Amino acid sequence: MSGDLAPSPAPHLAWAKGGHAEVVRVEGDAIVLRSTTSAPPGARLESTLTIEPRSVVKLKSHGTHKESDGTFTLKGRLIDATRELRDRLAGLAVR
Repeated sequence: MSGDLAPSPAPHLAWAKGGHAEVVRVEGDAIVLRSTTSAPPGARLESTLTIEPRSVVKLKSHGTHKESDGTFTLKGRLIDATRELRDRLAGLAVR
């Protein structure tokens, strides 16, 4: 691989099927991530927070867009997320 690619997203979330993502924005149950992997619309995804205390984060994908650096912008909806979990994710959002 070339060294020209931007660094991978900071690993806020580790996907159950491999890869990771960073939280870009959280508004209510809507979430936007920068991910190392894509997901088709309607896909149900499971991940784990990489910071303590670790929590399972589930979401339903609304689709992804491939960025010029090879990462993906993934938009989705959180599933069964408590207010505490939504607040934690919002606190991780890239400023």
